[in-house]
Amino acid sequence: MAASVQQLIWILELFFPPELAVQQALYVLTVLLSLYPLLRLHLNQLNEARRQAPRTGWMGSIQVLLKQAFHEEANNVEAWTTGIDMAEEYSDYICRDLDRLYTLLGVTDDTKDPASFLFRHPRPILATSRLNCKYCPPGDRNLLPSLRRRRKGKAQRVWMLTATMQWVSADLLVGQCGTCKADYYPDTITKKVPGRKRTQELEYDAEYLRVSKHGVWVHRKIALSQENALHRFHSGWSNFADWVNDTTNDINMSLTYRQSQRLFIEHFSRRLLVAHGKTVGFSCEAHARMQVLAAKVREVVGKNGGIIAGAMRHGCMDCTHVKRYREGEVNVGDAAGVVGSEPGPIDPALIQEEPLPANMPHVLPRQEKPAPGQPCGYTRLSVMDGKSLKHHKCALDDCEGPLVNFKNGRFCEAHLDYRSICGIIPCGRPIVSADAVTCDDPTHIAWHKQYEDRFHRLSFPGVQRVIRRQMAAGDDHSHQLRGPSLQVQLQALGDTPGEKVVHTFKAKSIYCLQTIQWACGVPIAWGKCYRSESTPQVLSFISKVWADYPELRPSFVVYDKACDLLRHIVTQDATDLWLTSTKFIVDAWHYIGHQATDVLCRTRCNPAPTDGSQPDLVLTELDDHGNSHQTRAFNTETAEQLNSWLNGFESQLRQMTDINYDFYIHVLMLLYGEKVEKRVIAKNRQLTQEFWDEVNGIDRMEMDE
Repeated sequence: MAASVQQLIWILELFFPPELAVQQALYVLTVLLSLYPLLRLHLNQLNEARRQAPRTGWMGSIQVLLKQAFHEEANNVEAWTTGIDMAEEYSDYICRDLDRLYTLLGVTDDTKDPASFLFRHPRPILATSRLNCKYCPPGDRNLLPSLRRRRKGKAQRVWMLTATMQWVSADLLVGQCGTCKADYYPDTITKKVPGRKRTQELEYDAEYLRVSKHGVWVHRKIALSQENALHRFHSGWSNFADWVNDTTNDINMSLTYRQSQRLFIEHFSRRLLVAHGKTVGFSCEAHARMQVLAAKVREVVGKNGGIIAGAMRHGCMDCTHVKRYREGEVNVGDAAGVVGSEPGPIDPALIQEEPLPANMPHVLPRQEKPAPGQPCGYTRLSVMDGKSLKHHKCALDDCEGPLVNFKNGRFCEAHLDYRSICGIIPCGRPIVSADAVTCDDPTHIAWHKQYEDRFHRLSFPGVQRVIRRQMAAGDDHSHQLRGPSLQVQLQALGDTPGEKVVHTFKAKSIYCLQTIQWACGVPIAWGKCYRSESTPQVLSFISKVWADYPELRPSFVVYDKACDLLRHIVTQDATDLWLTSTKFIVDAWHYIGHQATDVLCRTRCNPAPTDGSQPDLVLTELDDHGNSHQTRAFNTETAEQLNSWLNGFESQLRQMTDINYDFYIHVLMLLYGEKVEKRVIAKNRQLTQEFWDEVNGIDRMEMDE
């Protein structure tokens, strides 16, 4: 039988000192209930016939744990109002009549969880943490209007996934300002805007997030678990939902895939807006669908690309060095040599060098070392590369618009009329029926049928399997391509070969994701190349990234086709700011595959020349035996390391809409950047005051003297 209030009063009077703080007394009582299994073990051991001593090891442990309970939660002196610590005395006193104490509390052997038997968890209350309206000005007595309970309806019964991965029933209460009628939810604030529908602002420190309009809330720690699962295990929304459901194992409630995706959008919307400093003034449609919220956040942090928050002003010892200047003359004969690489045999008689562009100087101007006490500056190196992470776009080659229907659509909103004409370009005749994609031309119908027979069951794993087989078989065309490819054979359409037929039977994809990061690995920005990774598109990408930060352009940009990019810049505009602010070099891995006859590549884009012409790229270090060796000053392969991490998300990104794709990439870059920042701090690689003193030419010792 459960204990009564009178019995509880007896227990407190008999077993607890009156000078003990109430908070500490209730805590000790809770610990007492949790120790009941140890008492059962103690009594069972006493029942042995040969047992002589009335005290067992179990009872000793109970006494020690009770003594610790008197000291936990608060300092032992503060817990006693008299200032005298009596924990050991009262723990001994309680242990003498421990079995009677449990009897008074109504705890028996049938009690499964003694602690929750007496102290049951109350139904959680979901309400705003605010007390006053944030919009209305102060009223009487200069006080802000207080929040009232919204009159519309009573407390709403909702489901809540707690931080301990348990589904519980909770009560939702909504606050409302009596003046402006703004509604205050635990995670959002909605208000009426003149001439518009109700808008919504996010609460960025919300403890719970709503993931369903039907009353499902999730603790923020679950969202952090989803974030860690994404970062560490490349877990998608569905995988995380399955893991949560397997862990909770609740037959009455489960987390759906859409709710898992909603949790992702809600959590990272707040994370991205806080990271980019865009929390003030951000609003969207009240109770917006997750696609609407994601699209609104994308408009703020970057559509079809963006700059990573705080990346422009990042600096550490791995990507930022004190500017070094050339000492002595340059050894011209070693201009093509690369530090850390063995040069291959070259027959000078067979070399026919490609000259430099006409408007490029043959000799680079030498930078003179500043006088002592003058600023010498610093050098930063960034690495750029493309990664084939794609999403679908309009079926027309020249169009970059997103699909209206990403499930099985082919066109963007601007080209929806193309659904009613033949998919063979440039036929232009109307389709034969509403569900057809070609006109009534028998040859077009037959060609489309063969296309469907070839591709209707094509999947991403299937394409990968075909590519592996082609590479293993040594296809005749594979040596002409930079990477694996899928060659498809289709019948000719008239005089046009099958692979040359232009059609709109299937949505196209963007070409690649373009990323750039510092040499330490911190991402700077990302963008998209829609048709190819051409030098004009790459130049447009980096120019857009640094358009608002011309003074923060890197000293070096590493790119696998840097020589082509540099040649394009010089040819198009010899006065381009990039030519004076930045040097373009090829990364060490790809440089060994470039042609030795390309003078521009050899003399301008060498990642670590051995002739001393680029002292910022080469360090001289001593080994354990005192011998000096030249080493590369920067890691030029950080883009490949980022690409390797992104590989795990390729299958997820390929099926996303353009909105989800952009949002997801922003999230991935944020997480990767935070990981690198933590590694920099853990290894103590931050820029020190001594670094900035050397950059600015300040000698602290002379100043102290």
